[in-house]
Amino acid sequence: MSKQTESGAPDDSARSGVLGTVPFVPRTPWWHRWHWRRLMRGRLRPALAAGLAGVLLGGTAVAWQTDTGPFAGGRRACWSALDSADVSALFGGGEDIESADTPLAGDPIGSEGPSGQCVLRSTDGSRVTAQVHELDTRFGGAGDQWADEFLSARLTPLGGGLLGMASDTRAWLAVPDGCTGRSQTGDGPLVIDVATGWTLYDDVVDGTERDRLARTVVKLVNHYMAGQGCEGTLADPVPRLPRPTRFLDEQPDAFCGIKGLRTSGKEWAAAYRPMVTRGPGPVRTCDRHVSFDHPALRLMTIEDPRLAVLYHRQALQNGHRIKATHPEAGHGFYHPGFALFQANCQTGDVTFLIRADSTSHAYIVRTLFPRYVTEEATRLGCGPLRITLPPDPDR
Repeated sequence: MSKQTESGAPDDSARSGVLGTVPFVPRTPWWHRWHWRRLMRGRLRPALAAGLAGVLLGGTAVAWQTDTGPFAGGRRACWSALDSADVSALFGGGEDIESADTPLAGDPIGSEGPSGQCVLRSTDGSRVTAQVHELDTRFGGAGDQWADEFLSARLTPLGGGLLGMASDTRAWLAVPDGCTGRSQTGDGPLVIDVATGWTLYDDVVDGTERDRLARTVVKLVNHYMAGQGCEGTLADPVPRLPRPTRFLDEQPDAFCGIKGLRTSGKEWAAAYRPMVTRGPGPVRTCDRHVSFDHPALRLMTIEDPRLAVLYHRQALQNGHRIKATHPEAGHGFYHPGFALFQANCQTGDVTFLIRADSTSHAYIVRTLFPRYVTEEATRLGCGPLRITLPPDPDR
């Protein structure tokens, strides 16, 4: 099983042929399903995953029925950005594809940017969802599902100055500031993202599928820019993409591939091989033992200030403050199992983050984070940067 669907309730009265509108149905946050992670481990994982897929597919079959033929006849999908060949390629050459859009619309109050959703679905239940939305800085931190999925180590930076990434199941790209204008201070960038279902993190990244999603998200952004009257188009990113990400064979003195970073937690090195972002870009992420798109342990450096804004509010929140040798170097906070520090670098804000899925792994955070910040700041030219974590609250 490589894909899994979510149920929706399309408005059949708004359909025209195979195109129509469906209401936006937000994904369930990972913290509402944390208990499934334990059930999905070991021998139960394949059976439960297949059963869950069957339930969801059965629940959506009626909602997606139409009285028309396949997606064909020169019709276009996803706000007219994709033609039939583009859509067919997303489904491995399939032609019996249904499409439903919600129109692109701005927030009438003006507090959020434009938003919209496009859903493509084949007769076998495979599903591709594209969304236009402004990244929400209120939920950009410790438990945000978007960050879990779209800043995953499986994704490759698109390069070429583009703020975006792609894997074989996820891709996202920010609309360039030159088209939309710079966002207000504290606002997240406007992005278009594409998702194809659950990611099986036991598998390596399929380079062909990754390249296809990278091209798709660039087409969607180019079409959006043209609709806004913006000049120019973004080039095909595929020729410059590095090889897809692979699991690392970790060295004892290079936890997550960072020389000099080590931990006494032998179970992490022995059982959970790391996957680390490959290629220069807005984010360097190390994920270990990922289930339901949520990593049991994540170390992440957000190098692009346009994306680092996702964690600006979290870095300022009240709590156990992290101290830097030089107070003007930045600010952050700590609690067992999570630490975040936002540094003031020459290129703008850079966010350093570590998160474990359980407070029982808090010792990993205490052991790794100070050294991690020092090594990453040195790599980016922000150093020297040294921080001190506060004592644990229960001590």
